[in-house]
Amino acid sequence: MLTDPTTTTRGVASVAIFLDTPPSWQAELRRCKWICTGKGPSVHDPLSSFDLVSDELDQRTETGYDVTAQRAAFAATDPDDVAALEGILESLEHAERAPGWAYEEPESLGDILDSLPVADSPGRPGDAEVERRIHGAWLGRIAGCNLGKPVEWGPHWTTTHLREYLELADAWPLRDYFPVLDPMPARFELRENWPETTRGNVDGSARDDDIDYPILGLHLLEQHGAGLTRNHVAESWLTLLPYLQVYTAERAAYTNLINNVPIERVATVRNPYREWIGALIRGDVFGWTNPGDPRAAAALAYEDASLSHVANGVYGEIWAAAITSCAFGAATVEEAFEASLDHVPPRSRLAEALRDVQRMHRDGLTWEQAIEAIQLRYGRYSWVHTINNAAIIAAGLLWGEGDYAATVGLTVQGGWDTDSNGATAGSVAGIVLGADRLPANFIEPLHDRTRSALFGFDHSRISDLARRTAVLARAGAAVG
Repeated sequence: MLTDPTTTTRGVASVAIFLDTPPSWQAELRRCKWICTGKGPSVHDPLSSFDLVSDELDQRTETGYDVTAQRAAFAATDPDDVAALEGILESLEHAERAPGWAYEEPESLGDILDSLPVADSPGRPGDAEVERRIHGAWLGRIAGCNLGKPVEWGPHWTTTHLREYLELADAWPLRDYFPVLDPMPARFELRENWPETTRGNVDGSARDDDIDYPILGLHLLEQHGAGLTRNHVAESWLTLLPYLQVYTAERAAYTNLINNVPIERVATVRNPYREWIGALIRGDVFGWTNPGDPRAAAALAYEDASLSHVANGVYGEIWAAAITSCAFGAATVEEAFEASLDHVPPRSRLAEALRDVQRMHRDGLTWEQAIEAIQLRYGRYSWVHTINNAAIIAAGLLWGEGDYAATVGLTVQGGWDTDSNGATAGSVAGIVLGADRLPANFIEPLHDRTRSALFGFDHSRISDLARRTAVLARAGAAVG
C-alpha cells in the first residue's frame, strides 16, 4: 500500500487527477498548489489539519453526509489557518447524513455477522495439502506484492500509462516482474524500490507493509490464538512497528494510541482513512490459519481491523480473510471468490462493488471493459480506498482464470494500489494452486527470504513462515 507521502514532483503530476475528483475542485486545486510549492506537509498526514479536513470531507461525502457548508468553508480557508481548519474538522463531527442513503453498513461484529446469509462450509483438505497451499499463499502473496511495488503510485501509473510502458518494453500483457526501460523515457517514473523489485533485479523479497502485516499477524496468533483482541494488536504495533512504516489509517490509529485515545475510539478520532485499504492487506493470515472456516477467520480479522477501520474498511479485511479461508476448499479461484461473497455485509458498498464485478464476468465483458467500468463507477474513491481496489482484485481473480501469472499480472495492470492488490490476488491464487504449481520466474528470485520492518523479523525465511502458519492451521489457530 502506498503510504509514504508524495513528493513535490508527484504533486505536480497529480494535479490533473485531483481536478477530476468531485465535488470541490477549488479546494483540491488549493491543495495541489500548496503541496507543489513545497509549502505544505505530506499528503494524507494525520498530523496535518489541512489534510485531515480535506480527507474527512471526502470520507463524509462518500458515506452520504451533507458537507456542503464545510466544503465551502474549506475552499475559503487559508491552508495555514490551523484554528479555522480545526473548527471545520469539529463541525464535520456533527454533519448529518442526507436523506436517501441506500446502504446498510453495520459496525459491531455481532451486527456484521447477523447481516450475513447462512453459508455452506467450503471444507478443508488434509494437513499435507493445507501445508502445500499455505506455502503457496506466502509465496504467491510476496511475489505479487513485489510485482506491483515499482508502479505503486496510482495517480501516475494509470491503466493507460501502464499499458503504454509495457508495450514499449514488449511486456504487455504483464506476466513477469516489471521490466526496466533503458533509457527510461521522461514521462515514466518507477518507485524508488525499482532496483530490487524489477525483472532481473529481484534477489529476495523487498520490504513492504503488505508483507509486514502477515508476519505480524502470524506472531499475534502464535501468542494469543483465537483469543486475539484489538488490544493485543495495539500493543504489538507500539512494540514492533516503527511509526514511519505505517500509513494513512494505521498511522492515524498509531497517533491516537500514543495520545492515549480510548481503544474503542482509536479508529474514528482524526482518522478520515478509516475505510481505506490498510485493513484489507492485513487479513490473509487469518484465512490461512483457519482453512475452510471463513467465519472464524472473519471474527479474528474483525479484531485486527477494528483497531484502525470501520465499515467497509473492516469488511475489506473480513473479505480477505474469508476468501483465503474459502480458497483451501475451492477447486478454482472463481469458486473461492463466489464463496467469499457470503461473508461481506450484503447491503454494503463493498458487496455492491464485488457483485458488480461478478456480473461483468458473468455477462462476458472483457477484462479491459471491466476495468473501464470499475474506474468509471468507483474511481471517485481515493486510489488507496478499500472499495475500488477490492474491485480491481476481483477482476484479476476472475479474469485470471486460475493462472497465477495472469491473475497477478491483470491485477497489477488494473492500477491504483498495485502492490497491495497484487499481494492479495497472489495469495488467493497461491492457495488454490499450491507452492509447487507457481511459476518459477516469480518464485525462484525470492530465494526463500523476505525483508521486514518489524523488529526482530527482518530476513525471515518464507518456508519457515509457512511452516509456522501450518502449525496454527492444524489447530484452527486455537492456541495461546
